[in-house]
Amino acid sequence: MRLDHLAEVNKARAARRAVILATRIEGGAAQVIVEGDVSQGFLSEAHLLPDVQAAFASGKSALADFEGEAVFLNVHLPPPRIVAIGAVHISQALARLAPIIGYDLTIIDPRTAFATPERFEGTDLVADWPEDVLRTRPLDAYTALAAVTHDPKIDDFALAEALRRGCFYVGALGSRKTHAKRVERLQAQGLTPEQIARIRAPIGLDIGAASPQEIALAIVAEIVQAFRRRAISGAGE
Repeated sequence: MRLDHLAEVNKARAARRAVILATRIEGGAAQVIVEGDVSQGFLSEAHLLPDVQAAFASGKSALADFEGEAVFLNVHLPPPRIVAIGAVHISQALARLAPIIGYDLTIIDPRTAFATPERFEGTDLVADWPEDVLRTRPLDAYTALAAVTHDPKIDDFALAEALRRGCFYVGALGSRKTHAKRVERLQAQGLTPEQIARIRAPIGLDIGAASPQEIALAIVAEIVQAFRRRAISGAGE
């Protein structure tokens, strides 16, 4: 790999952006494709777009055909992660489920009575307000946000930030009546109807979940679904 290509790949990875190093099998010519950037080089997006999109979506490196020539797509995706707002029983179940599907989990809750190491042993737990935490630990397109406190003072900022940052999944606990009031508050913060419509509320796939463990399972399933079906930015859109 050329040093300039290595630098481009490492820069994208450090910024938690998806990147592909595309290399011609014959001759070894290569180029770097960063998700969301206009591709420039020997690969014409018009010809390779489906393969590039498939590689970004799956995260799996593969051979592609470019005008009858084999090109290897070496894919690097940022590790998807979950940020849960609320150190509640649902989050305790999420802490057990997230590692099983390979997701890192961070739990944020300023309520120190709930956010205790004893309740969340081995979990990345931050006992502070989301507006303070997310300033230094920003959300991104490879983050799923689940707001489960039922407290607008804690949930609303995180939800607004997730929508502005383009998180691939944004979900919130609460009934439809609760969500209608939430929509009004988010509109007052300047969020557009299109942005607000991205919130999954009630949160989780409809599996008839009743217990915190079942709700956590429904949330994780919906997160995986959202990640696998997410829109791929750039790459010829």
